[in-house]
Amino acid sequence: MLLKLMTMCLPWPIRRLVLNAWFGYKIHPEAKIGLAWIFPKKLMMEAGARIDHFTVAVHLDCIVMGKNATIGRNNWITGFPTQSNSLHFHHKKVRKAELHLGEYAAITKNHHIDCTDLITIGRFATIAGYQSQLLTHSIDVVENRQDCAPITIGEYAFVGTNIVVLGGASLPAYSVLGAKSLLNKQYLDEWTLFGGVPAKPISKINPEAKYFVRTEGFVY
Repeated sequence: MLLKLMTMCLPWPIRRLVLNAWFGYKIHPEAKIGLAWIFPKKLMMEAGARIDHFTVAVHLDCIVMGKNATIGRNNWITGFPTQSNSLHFHHKKVRKAELHLGEYAAITKNHHIDCTDLITIGRFATIAGYQSQLLTHSIDVVENRQDCAPITIGEYAFVGTNIVVLGGASLPAYSVLGAKSLLNKQYLDEWTLFGGVPAKPISKINPEAKYFVRTEGFVY
């Protein structure tokens, strides 16, 4: 803990070198972490990747951020490491407490991301707005135990504000999840607007919509 606190006081260019040397992270010289508590077991950030101020990311096996991927301010990112003596999740023989963001993928701000199991956010996908929850774990009331399953957000997908995505759910590429929706299952149909509680297909999306063909992550 003391070592981690010491790194927080360092200017970013020096802190990056220290994080790579002392913690074994792989942070590209053109990546950056703001005033944030980011200490997974492994961290890989490619060129242009960025984590903004006041975000917390702890108790994860790994965070991987592709080129120009971003995690905004005030996000709470937690997990349950696989290397644990706890009885929780012992029945899950293959589990990854990891967060993967593809190139130009973005998590905006004030979200809760539970990476007890793997969360994959595809390239150019956006977790937009505020106060959304991606929750990979819950209690299995039938077996009376903690259980978990991965979450997948496809490339170029757009996730609206204040949504909930549960473990085992999948949002297809080139699709939209409407605000305040609950996604609790896997869908495969691309170019679709999903919404509601629970979320269901609502309408098709025009393949010429410019969000889905952009070559830069930032939306003006």
